[in-house]
Amino acid sequence: MSNAIAPDARLTGDLPLAGKRLVVTGGSRGIGAAVVRLALAQGAEVVFGYHSNAGAARALCAEMNEAHPDRQCLALPAEVSDAAAVDGFATAALECLGTLDVLVNNAGIVRDSSFARMARDDWDDVIETNLGGVFNVTQQLVLPMVKQRRGAVINVSSVVGVHGAAGQTGYAASKAGVIGFTKALSKEVGRYGVTVNAVAPGLIETDMTAGLPQERVELMKALITAGRFGTPEDVAHTICFLASDRARYITGQVIEISGGLVL
Repeated sequence: MSNAIAPDARLTGDLPLAGKRLVVTGGSRGIGAAVVRLALAQGAEVVFGYHSNAGAARALCAEMNEAHPDRQCLALPAEVSDAAAVDGFATAALECLGTLDVLVNNAGIVRDSSFARMARDDWDDVIETNLGGVFNVTQQLVLPMVKQRRGAVINVSSVVGVHGAAGQTGYAASKAGVIGFTKALSKEVGRYGVTVNAVAPGLIETDMTAGLPQERVELMKALITAGRFGTPEDVAHTICFLASDRARYITGQVIEISGGLVL
């Protein structure tokens, strides 16, 4: 029996990202890894960046290459706060993919503390990675999409960037900056067929929340209408929708994925 894709598969939604080429930063774990898995399952080819966890990156590539041998999945080191490193990452990604349809800016870090006790180095690290990294990567990769007059940029912000949270002034500032960046860039590149949107996840089951004390987890769940933390897949589905042609008339938006979290 033939394994060929039915001619109307894209129209029926079986492979909504068929033929799309994606770059995902922070793709070795958490939300980024969920995006990599779902995008490949929906027909895309993916290059993803990782910073420190080369083992997880290799394992994810091996998993994806086994599951989707007809689609490309490649991991490349990428320290997004380093402009020179990003230049090499972007060049290698474009050489591998040939062209680019979607950029997902997901890489980010947390250095939480009360503002009075916050070290300037922690503030700088968070701003340079979460906001500076979006600048570095997008400046390198949006131009190919502008030139071909189609594409999508999807930035991962946070509900904290929308509503704020005590003890997270640096993180909130960086993620609020991502929202402002998203809205401004959408106005610059929209005329060229490139959409720019942001997602703002709430409390998601990732490494960032895994170490929380159970008592705090229960208190946080009480603030969520859905009564649970989200999963990386909950976020990935929205990102992949924004990456698809179904979202081509959506731009400059911030979509909260929080289960009704009230901060």
